[in-house]
Amino acid sequence: MEIAVTAVETQIATAPPASAPAPAPAPAPAPAKQSASARGPRAPAFLRGRSTTAQMHRGTSAWQWAAVIVLLLSLLLQMLLADRARLATDAAWRPLLTSICQMLGCSMPAWREPQAFVMLDRDVRPLPSVAGVLQARATFRNDARWSQPWPILLLTLKDADGRDLGARAITPAEYLRGSIAMTELAPGQSAQVSVDIREPSANVVAFSFDFR
Repeated sequence: MEIAVTAVETQIATAPPASAPAPAPAPAPAPAKQSASARGPRAPAFLRGRSTTAQMHRGTSAWQWAAVIVLLLSLLLQMLLADRARLATDAAWRPLLTSICQMLGCSMPAWREPQAFVMLDRDVRPLPSVAGVLQARATFRNDARWSQPWPILLLTLKDADGRDLGARAITPAEYLRGSIAMTELAPGQSAQVSVDIREPSANVVAFSFDFR
């Protein structure tokens, strides 16, 4: 009996263990950050510092260039305004200066182009009511691109042989006599004026008008 019991005990001890229930699956690990090898080789520290410095340098350079451009434009504008009295007499510069002064509220010198005045009609005849006095009348137009102040009329009286008997510069104050409030003639505008002058000689038979 003893031998049989021992054999049973031996079989029990050496028998394979019964299959145990499968353990619960472990939770999936959180995805790890991309490894340095997957991201590619990382630049050395001194190169990374150089890249940041280069970016800062590019940004600083852009602002510096912008400041330089603004300063140059301001200097050019000041030069134009300071010399506008001379440049305003140039037909190529005047439109630009006019636009600038319209924006900034500065004044522009008057445009003067006497040769742009066109004489449309003229006449010199004795004044019936006063002996020895001539009445000079003229109709002219401003054909310049811009408004012009009223011109000075240069009247020259001649005899039958074409010799000058006398000349007279007639100012706007004389031929306008304060009757017109406008100080300038607009482009394409015409005007008719008259003035009485003393007859220098009884031999006056011809005359001429010029603009100044």
